[in-house]
Amino acid sequence: MKRIAKFHKVSFEQFKVGWMDTFGETDETVLKEKYDAIKLPRRATSGSAGYDFFSTVSCELKPGETIKIPTGIRVEMEEDWVLKLYPRSGLGFKYRLQLNNTVGIIDSDYFYSDNEGHIFSKITNDSNEGKTIAFTEGMGFMQGIFVEYGITVDDEANGVRNGGFGSTSK
Repeated sequence: MKRIAKFHKVSFEQFKVGWMDTFGETDETVLKEKYDAIKLPRRATSGSAGYDFFSTVSCELKPGETIKIPTGIRVEMEEDWVLKLYPRSGLGFKYRLQLNNTVGIIDSDYFYSDNEGHIFSKITNDSNEGKTIAFTEGMGFMQGIFVEYGITVDDEANGVRNGGFGSTSK
């Protein structure tokens, strides 16, 4: 197996910015506890392709409800690789849990953005069976899979990323 990436926590300051943007004003002591409790993504077994991401918040999602979760995680990876994010299989199967962008794409240069490459997940309970999902802090809810990719022979991309959504098409 190729070893091509390393997960890191974002700085406390960056986590705080992401948290406040999502949940509003929060006591700094509570935020520090949440930050200290962040677990780096990991595989559950040696045969697992996906790295489990763990929730930084406890919540309930009723059918049709959406939440944005700041993971506190960034990833440093080699060029020519991408991290693809999906709901954990069981949550997708049981609750139709969906990432709002269907598949999250984390490019290798996102690590160097002003926001430190902070990975967020916006998820929706798309249950059509009336099922409510209960998340607990520290629960695995999303998985990431590293994939190598190629480019066209006439590719001349030379832009520099700074930010997340929409930053490369400006």
